[in-house]
Amino acid sequence: MRVLITGATGLIGKEIVKLCLKKNIQVNYLTTSKSKIAKKANYHGFYWNPKINEIDINCFNDVEIIIHLAGASVAKRWTPCYKKEILSSRLQTTKLLVDSLKKHENKVKQVISASAIGIYPDSLSNYYEEDHSTGDDSFLSEVVKQWENAVDAFSELGISVAKIRIGLLMSNKGGALPKLVKPIRLGLGAAFGTGNSWQSWIHIEDLSRLFVYVLNNNLEGVYNAVAPNPVSNQDLTKLCAKVLDKPLFLPNIPKFFMKLVLGDMHTLLFLSQRVSSKKIEEAGFDFKYYHLEPALKNLLT
Repeated sequence: MRVLITGATGLIGKEIVKLCLKKNIQVNYLTTSKSKIAKKANYHGFYWNPKINEIDINCFNDVEIIIHLAGASVAKRWTPCYKKEILSSRLQTTKLLVDSLKKHENKVKQVISASAIGIYPDSLSNYYEEDHSTGDDSFLSEVVKQWENAVDAFSELGISVAKIRIGLLMSNKGGALPKLVKPIRLGLGAAFGTGNSWQSWIHIEDLSRLFVYVLNNNLEGVYNAVAPNPVSNQDLTKLCAKVLDKPLFLPNIPKFFMKLVLGDMHTLLFLSQRVSSKKIEEAGFDFKYYHLEPALKNLLT
């Protein structure tokens, strides 16, 4: 079996590539950097530039499944210009893949696309399952809605589509966790706002396993990629401090202060989204990290 992966050189992509190769799944990947192109029998890179609709169509050779991860990081300051980049990077890459598959003969039968739990409205009380997808008018929700609508275009080509809504990613190689624990390591850790916001998280090992599970079982539809036990922001901060054996004595950081520091991006720190993993578990997937403390111990010690 051969898969095509976009975003393969990113944080999540690298882990999925590693797992695919371990399971003897051959990997083609698309990159915007010609210096990152490798040419091996089981790992072959191809150049694309979605901004000008350029793609090496040889990337589809013998490919049955596409794992679509490409998109600009949301963990940068949201200037008006960068907000456009967050959205356009997802829509342009998706459209280029769809248009290329329309024009060229291929064997693709399944597309597995990254998505995000950002579609779910901020709430302290709701427990979100996949069918609650109407979203709200927040920036992240609008991005996810347009992103998922664009991905649905693969269905019109007779291709099975799965959308994986990723929660707060736990990795020691990037993402939110290193930023979160940096002040805690210095003894300056504190929760955000009231500390009551729900954090629906997932260990990166489970996330990569989940993508490959969806691939191997040809699952279709929307799946939340979150561990079964979400925690409050207060508990997340306390558990990080506990695992690192660091004190917590500072008061919680108020919302207005983080808005001054980060601008609109501060909403990432204060959103409360308690999200269910029931659907993917009922599809047979077993998490390795059900609880946050063992996940943090694995990543931080």
